[in-house]
Amino acid sequence: MGIVKAVFNAVGGGLADSWQEVLEADSMGEQIVFTKGVKVRAKDKRNNNKRGTADTISNGSIIHVYDNQFMLLVDGGKVVDFTAEPGYYKVDNSAMPSLFAGQFGDSLKETFSRVKYGGVPSASQKAFFINLQEIKGIKFGTRTPVNYFDNFYNSELFLRAFGHYSIKVTDPLKFYAEVVPRNAERVDFNEINEQYLSEFLEALQAALNKMSVDGIRISHVPSKSRELSQYMATELDESFRNMRGFEIQSVGLASVSYDEESKKLINMRNQGAMLGDAAVREGYVQGAMARGFEAAGSNSAGAAQTFMGMGMGMNAAGGFGAFSETNRAQMQQQAAAAAAPAASAGGWTCACGTVNTGKFCAECGSKKPEAAGGWTCSCGAVNTGKFCSECGSKKPESDGWFCTECGTKNTGRFCANCGKKKD
Repeated sequence: MGIVKAVFNAVGGGLADSWQEVLEADSMGEQIVFTKGVKVRAKDKRNNNKRGTADTISNGSIIHVYDNQFMLLVDGGKVVDFTAEPGYYKVDNSAMPSLFAGQFGDSLKETFSRVKYGGVPSASQKAFFINLQEIKGIKFGTRTPVNYFDNFYNSELFLRAFGHYSIKVTDPLKFYAEVVPRNAERVDFNEINEQYLSEFLEALQAALNKMSVDGIRISHVPSKSRELSQYMATELDESFRNMRGFEIQSVGLASVSYDEESKKLINMRNQGAMLGDAAVREGYVQGAMARGFEAAGSNSAGAAQTFMGMGMGMNAAGGFGAFSETNRAQMQQQAAAAAAPAASAGGWTCACGTVNTGKFCAECGSKKPEAAGGWTCSCGAVNTGKFCSECGSKKPESDGWFCTECGTKNTGRFCANCGKKKD
């Protein structure tokens, strides 16, 4: 018993009248992975095969195979022929199996030759169909929090993940032999998913651990669905693809949440990072002082208590003031550190703290100070030694002198600009 490709022209009553039986797959929903073949228009008045034997496909019957379907011809529980090519196929009891592998090429024929399908010898003949489309919307959720070591937080955190994943059958013969329950005529993947979901969740933990090792921050996990799918496929290759004939196609995370202890650690780390910035810390201090004054001034216990509260607030403000001065000192240090590269690149720092490159301060208008006792070379560099530190030119001979206060060149005993006496 086998199948051959049927090529004909439908005439008159059409295909239903041309052959004894016409079969096609029963309806396939989104998560139906396996179903039996049913007669096309079985109750049609033009169907002449009214008394056919049950579970027997008559010689010469036609089987419809559509896109993304894999048809198996089964005789006595044993697969005798199959096809993955869309088209019309005629059942020929005298034909050798033709094995139309379609998109799967020779790999299915090799699987067919290696895998032996058992069954009870009988006259039972059936056609079954496997869904080759991506089976979507399979729900998952971690039963307990999954540990995730985050290098950024330098801590072992715990998360819960919920979402959907999808599968795709890659070896239909293996899928039929290992996944489809015996004697089943219709299989919804959710009905057989308990074992595979447990393995999926184990692989999910392994995949999350791999993402942790690769340095992906825990807060970035929800946006890494594609990478997670690749990790999952790698983890489940052996148990899903190689043993059962299907693979994980994609993983979608609907939500990721943390347990309470992890939330506390994350918030503490984030607050510490923010308060490490002196400007943010200064704003926090000022806000705390304002809230303290407001609370002290709104005391409802009477005027005496109000003034006492205000006094306590002022005392507290003294401590806050010292803390605020420390913040401002650190802010100035940070500003000086940020300005250091500009100053080293030829700029100068004014007494007000502004870094400038011109002869006058852009903030307060003060003139750029000259080096004490210095002289200006023709190249523009200000020096104190006998040779220019920029171009090496010798200090020009002159009877004049430079004022140490304003830098003005003078010849007399007093500075012509500020009146300072020559040293």
